[in-house]
Amino acid sequence: MASHVLPFEKPVVELVTRVRELRALAETDRRFEGELRRLEEKAGRLARELFADLSPWQKVQLSRHPNRPYTLDYIGFLFEDFVELHGDRSFADDPSIVAGLARFHGRSVVVLGHQKGRGAKENVKRNFGMPHPEGYRKARRIYELASRFGLPIFTFIDTPGAYPGLGAEERGQSEAIGACLAAMARAPVPIIATIIGEGGSGGALALGVANRVHVLEYGTYSVISPEGCASILWKDGAKADEAAMRLKITAPELLGLKVVDRVLEEPAGGAHQDPAQAAKLVDGAMSEALGQLLQLTPDELVRDRYDRFRALGAFVA
Repeated sequence: MASHVLPFEKPVVELVTRVRELRALAETDRRFEGELRRLEEKAGRLARELFADLSPWQKVQLSRHPNRPYTLDYIGFLFEDFVELHGDRSFADDPSIVAGLARFHGRSVVVLGHQKGRGAKENVKRNFGMPHPEGYRKARRIYELASRFGLPIFTFIDTPGAYPGLGAEERGQSEAIGACLAAMARAPVPIIATIIGEGGSGGALALGVANRVHVLEYGTYSVISPEGCASILWKDGAKADEAAMRLKITAPELLGLKVVDRVLEEPAGGAHQDPAQAAKLVDGAMSEALGQLLQLTPDELVRDRYDRFRALGAFVA
């Protein structure tokens, strides 16, 4: 994984690197365990202090961090016997959405999510995590497959948005996203969505019509990117930091607005500093949510999802 450090995270990264080195030593020599615990506590404390006052724009930068674990990383940590399914049965396969069958704690499920690339070559292959219509039609096919066989659905959201190119529009980008929304809305199975990075516009919502929506501590979720918002409102993309503040797209703000149901704590310095620990925290939240949703009948699951989204933005006069 290429090294990439944001200016405001340098002190934490240095400490976390030392913790990692000391942990390797402690595995072979138990004399280092005491020092390791002290250093871990110090790293955690420093991260909480430094990250407590991050601006919304800095959190956006963290949500896009190229070292953050992506969907395939979480699949490797959380699921067994994953078998990827390809193609939309109409045009092509889109690598920016990965999907397939797997086992989650012994239960058969379907899992899908946006997939970004690491490095220039893979990012081109994955189209920087921006799906084409065929990616969303693949997702819809998976939703319908899960509905047919009664399999719970897990989605991982991490995209700047759907690809806005001419070819994508010609092949029905908006219709493909709309079909995803409809397929998720009527699926008679539990659906749990986790925002693991950035969630941009309808390209994210196509994987987000879930019974439970979780967001990682430094994840974001918005109707438009801060840069796009700034370009529209002020004709100046450089005002993205102000747009990020006004959009209220950070995890605590999303929870306060009830757009998400739960904020998942990240390891000291962010999920990219300890992907295995981040996956462990995600696993606990998904297991708990699935246990609750399995108590509902198919009709109750659909109604639960309907009521959840109907309540967004509602107010009492």
